[in-house]
Amino acid sequence: MTLPDRSSQAAPVALEPRQAPTGPLAFSAEDLNALDLSALGLGAFTKTNERLELDPEAAQNGLAKLVLTVVELLRQLSERQAVRRMEAGSLTDAEIERVGGALLRLEDKMKELKTQFGLSDEDLNLDLGPLGRLL
Repeated sequence: MTLPDRSSQAAPVALEPRQAPTGPLAFSAEDLNALDLSALGLGAFTKTNERLELDPEAAQNGLAKLVLTVVELLRQLSERQAVRRMEAGSLTDAEIERVGGALLRLEDKMKELKTQFGLSDEDLNLDLGPLGRLL
């Protein structure tokens, strides 16, 4: 089956300049100037020629904080799941040993990484406002 050739029937399309987004998620450079990024661990930024320049070291530490927070959350969830499965009797003794060892190694690695980036357990426990603390 062949499709009819409609290239000669197509009307030209006029492209209009793209408009700035509007609505609750729209923001301007002035809004960013008023934003306190230190709470996110990204540090202060400066506005230079309409460009935002973040402090690279602060951004790196903020990213490390975010990643370690997610890993700590997953570690705690895995630990709780392992305890539930162990109490329910759905794990063999070998599986319990293997999961326990893996969780201990992960906990040790987390301590090492928190020390390397100068973070404490409280630093990883983000305040989610009305939802409470993350961890």
